Amino acid sequence: MAKKSSSGGGFGKVFLGFLLGIVAVALGLFAYLKFGPLPVAVADAPLPFEKQIVRLPLDARIERESKAAPFGISEDVFESGAHIYRAQCASCHGTPGRDVAFAKTMFPTAPQLWKKHGKSDVVGVSDDEPGETYWKVANGIRLSGMPSYKHVLSDTQMWQVSLLLKNADKELPGPVTQILDSPTP
Repeated sequence: MAKKSSSGGGFGKVFLGFLLGIVAVALGLFAYLKFGPLPVAVADAPLPFEKQIVRLPLDARIERESKAAPFGISEDVFESGAHIYRAQCASCHGTPGRDVAFAKTMFPTAPQLWKKHGKSDVVGVSDDEPGETYWKVANGIRLSGMPSYKHVLSDTQMWQVSLLLKNADKELPGPVTQILDSPTP
């Protein structure tokens, strides 16, 4: 009697095991999403690596689509940017010397754009290129509460705000400071 070779069915068993493993993982993931305690409330701790998973494609897209400002800075640009900032941005991102209390309860936290970062001299997004800030203003950021303004503001207005914020770490002209310090419209 001849012995049967057991090597012929080995690939089939490995392939079947691989498929069953994929199905088991998919079912486990579905069960976790359906019945698990997912962090969906703002007060919940983020998932492991959640910030990194979102940050990587965001940074890559901004880098690909970033543009240079079509005009330079001037007191007029800053004044116009300050008016727009007061009307559209200050309610979440604060003004010089005035943080927005509820911004800390958002997830992710809405950055206070007139506040220094820890011990550094960086104020708000002044360390970002204006093109990066413009992209964020124009397109918004999913799952962050940051809306898109490209259908609300003109290109010029978005650049004025972006250039103003790029210079938030510098002394601004008196009229610009007065606009930013004025009561909310």
